[in-house]
Amino acid sequence: MKILIPISKNYVEPRFDLASEVVIARVRNGQILGEPRIILLPGATPEEICALVIKEDVSAVICGGIEEVHYQYLTWKKVKVFDSVIGPYEQALKLALSDKLEAGTILPG
Repeated sequence: MKILIPISKNYVEPRFDLASEVVIARVRNGQILGEPRIILLPGATPEEICALVIKEDVSAVICGGIEEVHYQYLTWKKVKVFDSVIGPYEQALKLALSDKLEAGTILPG
């Protein structure tokens, strides 16, 4: 399985549609396989980010705010979306690995 997180520096990007970079982590049995990839997306549209999610066969997206149309598209494509997540992306990823992340989670940091 793969998890994609739009990021801004070390934090979950507050807005899905403004992401200029994403982290993609490959996960198996609650463990990250290898080093997560960071992909730069200068000027990417939310539609291009959604297309990347599908192309990379991502199973889950962790993000801040996301427009309803993109949320509905991703869930229609069977991608689990954890939206309204605020805080450091590494903490959000750790919670997702332990199956404790929920939409709306606010992390310290």
